[in-house]
Amino acid sequence: MIYWELFLAFFIPGIVGYGGGPASIPLVEYEVVTRYQWMTVEQFSEVLALGNALPGPIATKMAGYIGYEVGGVLGAVIGVFATVAPSLILMVVLLGILYKFKESPKVKRMTSLVRPTIAILLAVMTFRFLESSYLGAGVWHTLILLVLGFLFLEKWKVHPAFVILGGLGYGAIFLSF
Repeated sequence: MIYWELFLAFFIPGIVGYGGGPASIPLVEYEVVTRYQWMTVEQFSEVLALGNALPGPIATKMAGYIGYEVGGVLGAVIGVFATVAPSLILMVVLLGILYKFKESPKVKRMTSLVRPTIAILLAVMTFRFLESSYLGAGVWHTLILLVLGFLFLEKWKVHPAFVILGGLGYGAIFLSF
């Protein structure tokens, strides 16, 4: 039963997560944290941070890690497969249809409606992470990380991987006590 739940937890976000890994992260969070309660929000945010620090697609890394934690090696394989399978199936079927009707006003309208929805889902997830960071680390650590992250990313154009590693280092030094 756990393997079927793992499959569904990653297959469903893979189907409805239009826009790739970042768009499906809030959906995976719902499945893992709220629906099946395999992790807390804090644990999920740590997995997300670790996944962002490693190279490769975020959704498959998270599926592999969470699948392994829940169901061992077979759970990791099922999680990764469930994450990739919808994309493969839908890409083959839908790309042919979308390419055929790419100039259709309905297709253009559909695409323009999906983008704001994804932005709202990402904003809600960001708010939840900020809230859990505030409650777990305190307002000063949260503000320091937010300001430094913004400066490094936007002002000094540091690669996001280095900013994530810096945040992990900050947490290891200042938040481990």
